[in-house]
Amino acid sequence: MPGSKSTAEQYADYKIKMQKIADVRNALAVLGWDQETYLPEKGAGFRGQQITTLSTIAHELFTAPELDNILQAIKGNTTLDPVEQKNILLSTEDFEKNKKYPAAFVAEMSKVTNESYHAWIKARKANDYSIFAPALGRMIELKRQETDILGYEGHPYNALLNEYEKGANTGMLDTIFNEVKTALSPLLAQIEQQPPVDKDFLHLHYNRDAQWKFGIGILKNMGYDLKAGRQDISEHPFTTSFNPQDVRVTTRIDENDFGNMTWSCIHEGGHALYEQGLPTEQYGLPCGEATSLGIHESQSRLWENNVGRSLIFWQHHYPRLQQLFPENLGQVSLDAFYKAINKVQPSLIRTEADELTYHFHIMIRYEIEKGLIDGSIAVKDLKETWNEYYRQYLHVTVPDDVQGVLQDIHWSHGSFGYFPTYSLGSFYAAQFFTAAQKQVPGLDASIASGNYQPLLEWLRTNIHPFGRFYTSNELCEKVTGKPLAFRDFLGYAHGKYGGIYGF
Repeated sequence: MPGSKSTAEQYADYKIKMQKIADVRNALAVLGWDQETYLPEKGAGFRGQQITTLSTIAHELFTAPELDNILQAIKGNTTLDPVEQKNILLSTEDFEKNKKYPAAFVAEMSKVTNESYHAWIKARKANDYSIFAPALGRMIELKRQETDILGYEGHPYNALLNEYEKGANTGMLDTIFNEVKTALSPLLAQIEQQPPVDKDFLHLHYNRDAQWKFGIGILKNMGYDLKAGRQDISEHPFTTSFNPQDVRVTTRIDENDFGNMTWSCIHEGGHALYEQGLPTEQYGLPCGEATSLGIHESQSRLWENNVGRSLIFWQHHYPRLQQLFPENLGQVSLDAFYKAINKVQPSLIRTEADELTYHFHIMIRYEIEKGLIDGSIAVKDLKETWNEYYRQYLHVTVPDDVQGVLQDIHWSHGSFGYFPTYSLGSFYAAQFFTAAQKQVPGLDASIASGNYQPLLEWLRTNIHPFGRFYTSNELCEKVTGKPLAFRDFLGYAHGKYGGIYGF
């Protein structure tokens, strides 16, 4: 019985059980990675069965009474060190939350998610939102039920948001996105008044193998450990981690779009560096997991935008790029290249947006999600609401449903509360990078010389090692001395784009 053991023995039992669960979940993750990279077509049927089996085993292990007994026996025990206490507290929260879901609800959500996904696929093929609307309506009903199951303070959307970004709420996000509207809109208006930037040369033919070689070189340069990871090709770039010593990235290559692979490599490389920096001794435990999706995204955005789209980054890499592609870039100056990779232009598709207009795409989705959950936006009116938001905030006309309300997969999966983490990640990134520039002597000079070790060491000291010990905002205050503040991103944006567009 748990009560007959010492606290140290009980904690050791807890750790064994949690690592066993992690082993199953990571075996499941290996199957998922393989499914996106190397799985032969005929293997798809059995792969689905294998994934379902392992998912069931992981769920059963995590909901087992034995684990509950251990957690209840040592919860709040002050003889544990602070990290051990935090692990027990977070695992207890996760366990209690998991218990809230009735079996009937879980079964219904699985059924509706499957129906919703296939309805979304069918609707996209037909370019017709009305095909997706009934399934989305059922999904919204379930997500509203889920907010009641989880419980919340204030707006019901807070319950869903907390699943992805613990501690965030609509009050915080309303403030941030109001600043996006009031502060970024004038900046975009200024940019629109300037002569357009030419980036046509980024869409010439760029050899696949040369792109791959360049991308791998960037990853190595960033500090990505290829002895603890690998890069492969997938339709949609992603990062997956089985443990800090096996973190894999994927990319995609378009021979007529130089930026496609380059930014995928840098973005996913940022995610991977975070995962490789998590403490190995906390494997399977909350303090060995990423803080939140927002903090995870901050690491990819910091490398992709604050570093990878900076002039100092390309001062080192551009001569090599010109050597690889002399016909395309030999006569293109560094300044012209820098402006091209940072061109700002309102667009229809979120994933193709520049780093300024991107946040209007996210704000639109956030406002819609809130409205769908509290009932102020009806599913039948969603297409018209979407189109009006795009006209109002990005000044673009949505020509069809595929380029409009059907472009994202998230809602068909029931991922409500996810979208805001994309913007939060960019805003955390700007604040972290500003702090790093103040705290690391000669950081800009190091980046300009192609030496990213000082930055990586700063991240490994200040961001990566804590896992879920802190919430996102707690970590932000610890690192920067203040909670998340949009003004750091705004200052970065004004400085960068004022220089690029000459105002």
